[in-house]
Amino acid sequence: MSAHTDTAAHGHGAHDAHDDHHDDGPVSHSTFKGYMTGFVLAVVLTAIPFWLVMGKVFASTNTTSLIILGFAAVQIVVHMIYFLHMDAKSESGWNMLALIFTIVLVVITLAGSLWVMYHMNTNMMPMSVHDMKNMP
Repeated sequence: MSAHTDTAAHGHGAHDAHDDHHDDGPVSHSTFKGYMTGFVLAVVLTAIPFWLVMGKVFASTNTTSLIILGFAAVQIVVHMIYFLHMDAKSESGWNMLALIFTIVLVVITLAGSLWVMYHMNTNMMPMSVHDMKNMP
C-alpha cells in the first residue's frame, strides 16, 4: 500500500501541478475569461464600424473606409491573440515568424497587383473620346 501512495504522490498528479504554470503571461487566454474577453472585443470591433456606416457618421466615404480598415486590423490582432493564442513566445517564436512572412507576401502580392492594374489602365486605355477619334 505504501508503494501505491508513493506513486500517487510522486507520479502523474504531482507532475501535472508543475505543467499548469507554463504560461508566463499575466492572463491565460485559454480560459473561459480569456475567450469571453476576445468575444466581447470582437463584437465591439464589429459593432462600431457597423454603426459608422449605418449612421453615416462621417461625410466622406474615404474617412469611413480608412477607419473601418483600422478596426479590421485591430480585430485581426484580437483574433490572433485570444482565439489562435499567437504571441512572440508561442512555438518559440516560429508562429510569429511565419505570420510576418505571410504578411510580407500578401502585401507584395496586393501592391504588385494594384500597381500592374493601375499601369495597365493608364497606359492601355484611351483617355477620352477625342483620343479615340485620333487613333490610326
